[in-house]
Amino acid sequence: MKGRRIMDTQNGANESAISRHAFLKTSAAAAVGAAAVAGFPSIVLAAKSSKSYPALGTYPAGISGDTAMIGIISDLTGSYSADGEDLVKGYKLAIKHLNAGGGLVSKVPTLSGKGVLGKRLVYKIGDSETKANPAVQAATEFIERDKAIMICGDTSSAVVIALEKLAQREKVLFFAGASGSNDTTGKDCQRYGFRSQPSAYMDAKALAPILKKELGSKRRAVYLVPDYTYGTTLYESMKEFTEKIGWTTVNHFLAPVGTTDYSSYLLNIANSGADVFVNIEFGNDAVASTKQAAQFGIFKTMQMIVPNISSYMPDGVGAEIMAGVYGTQDWYWGLAGNKAYPEAAAHSKIFLDDFLKEFNGVYPRWTAHIAYDQTLTWADAVERAGTFYPPEVIKALESGHKINLSLGPVAYRAEDHQQIRPVPVLKGKKPSAMKNKDDYFEIVGMTPGP
Repeated sequence: MKGRRIMDTQNGANESAISRHAFLKTSAAAAVGAAAVAGFPSIVLAAKSSKSYPALGTYPAGISGDTAMIGIISDLTGSYSADGEDLVKGYKLAIKHLNAGGGLVSKVPTLSGKGVLGKRLVYKIGDSETKANPAVQAATEFIERDKAIMICGDTSSAVVIALEKLAQREKVLFFAGASGSNDTTGKDCQRYGFRSQPSAYMDAKALAPILKKELGSKRRAVYLVPDYTYGTTLYESMKEFTEKIGWTTVNHFLAPVGTTDYSSYLLNIANSGADVFVNIEFGNDAVASTKQAAQFGIFKTMQMIVPNISSYMPDGVGAEIMAGVYGTQDWYWGLAGNKAYPEAAAHSKIFLDDFLKEFNGVYPRWTAHIAYDQTLTWADAVERAGTFYPPEVIKALESGHKINLSLGPVAYRAEDHQQIRPVPVLKGKKPSAMKNKDDYFEIVGMTPGP
């Protein structure tokens, strides 16, 4: 465990990965008394359960006192650390509001602002270093030593998938932080794992019609792709949906996570004959590759698209480069008070205002949004289930019940635990159009979930 960091920042049966088909067949059996998963009806569950349940995972040891512990895993170091720090802010704010009231807690009827089922929430944070092994080590310690009742976080799909599998083995609920790979809720979906971010498929499907409208149907695209599950599945989905609108895929180049010198890839991209550069890199890698692409003069002849724009990429590369760039994000603060999107406007403004106040004027990015919303969604499910017993909480999450937070009403799909929610499509603003230093994007579409 050398180099791994676990921080307490506050006071006070082995199952393999399964296919969607197998998931549908086995999910009902995993929950005591649950009905079949597919088509599970929307129901209202009791606010408090008088039933007793057998020990499972960290239940009931994790709630034997007056607190319930949440184990947060995030990239505090590594290639995706900026996004990881933002993610942690969202979890902290959600836990504060669940314990003391405020924010969107007041908009969810089941939530009291006095903890969850009377238990005050506490948390610890583990640094994944953007690597699976440190993440799993930290989460295992949270489960075995601290009896964490829920694990959440990280911003790498490879890490998230490893944590999902751990959660499945240990029978502890896991909520993915930022994870765009199709595999997270596809071939690697787990009954104990839930994902709020749009999948690569959802992002590509949302983006393609707007690309056709804005850029036309006779374009030639070349891709820079991080060489792991997130990058390869997003490339496959973008290729599928852009070719459906008439684009040609010229080539794609795979680069390891943490690459510092992209010159060999960019030389090939510059000479590819493409007129669109699709940069799938994420986090610090997105910043480094984009800056180097500018040095190569790529943007003089190519339009850049970033299908999933990482939280701090605009800060890292600057508004001049991001101007005119198309992409998606899980959420963007420009939804706050935006009359064009009434379902998201009011609640997004509450979240934005509270975040700015809590973090001294720092604007929330979409990773903080994911953390905040999913923590309240978990708490709502526990309250509706009337218990922390994992199968009953899963049953509540699978019920089709919609929770109205900062994107409007959303719910998890029972068969794969993907949140069904809209996808904001963005276009980078020119520096002269920015109202403040964080006003990088205009929202050009809000595509409903599949």
